[in-house]
Amino acid sequence: MAKPFLCIDFGAGTLKMGEFEHAEGGSLKLVRWAVKPLGLEGAQGATREGIVLAKLQEAMAENSFTARKVNICAPGSQVFSKFVKLPAESAAKLGEIIQYEAQQNVPFPLDEVVWAYQLLGQAADGGLEILLVAIKKEVVESYLRLCEAAKLDLQLVDVSHAALMNSFRFNYSDQEGCSMILDIGAKTSNLLFFEKSKSFSRAITIGANSITSDFANESRVPFPDAERMKIEEGFVSLGGAYEDPNSPHQALLSKIARQVMTRLHIQMNQTIQFYRGQQGGTAPQRLYLAGGASLMPYTAQFFAEKLNTGVEYLNPFRLIQIDQGVVLEELAKHAHTFGEVVGLAIRNLAQCPVELNLMPDTHRKRQEFSQKRAYFIASIFSVVLVVFAMGMFYSWASAKKAKQREDLEKVFNPMNEAAERLGKAVEEQNAIKGQTLLYEEILKNRVRWGEVFKGIQDIFIKMETNPHRPDGVPTNEVIHSGIWIESMAAVEEGRGGGGGPPSRVPPLGGEADAAAAAAATPTSVGGSGAIHFLNLNCRALSLTKHSPSANSEFVLALQHQFQTNALFVAEGTSLTNRIEQVEATNHTFGFAVTLQLKQPIQP
Repeated sequence: MAKPFLCIDFGAGTLKMGEFEHAEGGSLKLVRWAVKPLGLEGAQGATREGIVLAKLQEAMAENSFTARKVNICAPGSQVFSKFVKLPAESAAKLGEIIQYEAQQNVPFPLDEVVWAYQLLGQAADGGLEILLVAIKKEVVESYLRLCEAAKLDLQLVDVSHAALMNSFRFNYSDQEGCSMILDIGAKTSNLLFFEKSKSFSRAITIGANSITSDFANESRVPFPDAERMKIEEGFVSLGGAYEDPNSPHQALLSKIARQVMTRLHIQMNQTIQFYRGQQGGTAPQRLYLAGGASLMPYTAQFFAEKLNTGVEYLNPFRLIQIDQGVVLEELAKHAHTFGEVVGLAIRNLAQCPVELNLMPDTHRKRQEFSQKRAYFIASIFSVVLVVFAMGMFYSWASAKKAKQREDLEKVFNPMNEAAERLGKAVEEQNAIKGQTLLYEEILKNRVRWGEVFKGIQDIFIKMETNPHRPDGVPTNEVIHSGIWIESMAAVEEGRGGGGGPPSRVPPLGGEADAAAAAAATPTSVGGSGAIHFLNLNCRALSLTKHSPSANSEFVLALQHQFQTNALFVAEGTSLTNRIEQVEATNHTFGFAVTLQLKQPIQP
């Protein structure tokens, strides 16, 4: 039976969680859920991560969530998205063209974001429709830290409107004509269109916080009090001849709510016109309301009057089973806000129309390594079992031969033939012991190489994830670094003359220097001596944009990590005066390191 999994919508104003498991019939079952408001501090960058972590841990403890694998989505306010239409002839060079479009459209340098795209299909004119999304790396890293602190295994990073698209397609596949979803969030509202296989969305920078902020300013009350009064007393004024409520605050709230909804309606009308004119769509026949702010009284009536179309609330659980332990009356109060959560869950069920994953490549590689690590361990364990089985067999064979020898001595002791057989048995036993020792030595050396490579990898990972500047100055800025090995040479003690460490390699720079380096550094182990040294030619991301001396300081810090590691001899481990000097525009630089192994490896 498949294990349950978590889906979390990290909204700008609310944290929504759902734990699902696969149900019979190929569907999903909601096992438990939780909603936690984040308040004003949860919407501010400086305090958001701490507030979200506290609410996440609180929700997990209160609701006894057991799943640890999790899919998440980021709110629209943290995501850049754009629908791009490409000409039909661009299919042959789709990757290059999308890379160019990303550079032109994403409002940040591409090395500062995680971006992805989804091919949505062909337009009416034969062109290709692409959904392009991007999110800043620091935002994704914040969610990675949150999940790590909550002991969750992050599997997928999606965006809110893409998850909502998948949720609607799953639950409302029977709808004909053009359907529209208005998801009113805290900071932004998502407007989505669905027509046959066609989808389109736009983020509108108007949300429920606009009502709270305007009311707080006009009534001169603190934001938290204004938010509470909005939830308890607010409604959307229907205008016209309707009487104002007796409460001055309630009257002011209703008017401000109508003003904000009117601005939202204007943006919706502009988007509808764009969808019909530029995207080739038709007029929407129905509107589904979603998001926490859509529950404000008379919101549905307001949009029904303005748009002159049918309005109802989105039900993302239309085709989702609900566990018997879930209180349906409580879930019904928040069901229309769980579209993104259900959309995330569907990603674990089947192929979805929009499949984006904004997980950083570095984290994906770590996940892949962790998944393969079990196979590495199993392989080593299998080798150990084989050697053990061989040892048991040889022990059994030796015991049997000893018994045979004893019997032979008793029966044929007077005969020379018995002596010859005994000599052969002793020789066979010695051969078996020699083979056993050989296998043991091979196994030890195989493990030693794994220890050395893992030690080097751990040092690289530590250097890549150092949150401080290379020169040691504390800073709030996240310094991104990366390091890799271009070549490695294993060296016997004394190769190239003398009995000490291998000779240093000349500095980097140009083909002549590279040839000299190749001539001075052995590329493979020769002879039969033990391996004492490793020569590494490395390359790393250039940090000169932070400081002219940042590359040197970074490499010296790396040298220190190697010298203080238990695997290497400090005196024989050092740089080889080969730090490549590069311009500020260069992305990478090279350097070389010589490592002396504390425990030499036999060939």
